[in-house]
Amino acid sequence: MDSSNTNSGAGKKVLCIEDEHFISELYVRSLTKAGYAVDVELDGAEGLKKAQTNQYDIILLDLMIPTLTGIEVLRTLRDPAETPELKAKVIITTNLEQRDDVRTDIEKQADGYLVKAEITPRELVDILAGIK
Repeated sequence: MDSSNTNSGAGKKVLCIEDEHFISELYVRSLTKAGYAVDVELDGAEGLKKAQTNQYDIILLDLMIPTLTGIEVLRTLRDPAETPELKAKVIITTNLEQRDDVRTDIEKQADGYLVKAEITPRELVDILAGIK
């Protein structure tokens, strides 16, 4: 058995703001197995509240979520007046095709941009392990 992912996330907390239950379950399983503590929030407004507690190392943020879009959440997290000194890395997760200019704008504000259909949960663990 390959144990390269074992405890790569030891002690790190991840907030997964994702309304697609199947996807969040896959992420939780893989990340927990790799040693991450994972919280899931299905709703943009509630996810933003949790993100602003500054208790997380990494935030996985879907763009299409209820109440507030991922872009609205991202802008609020990047606004120093709304969210001073956010320590978490914000990784956008989406299956939405973005125009190049929109994607570039999102990538400038985020610490990473992942297309869900292009990565497996195991690859997600490896990507997160590389985040410092």
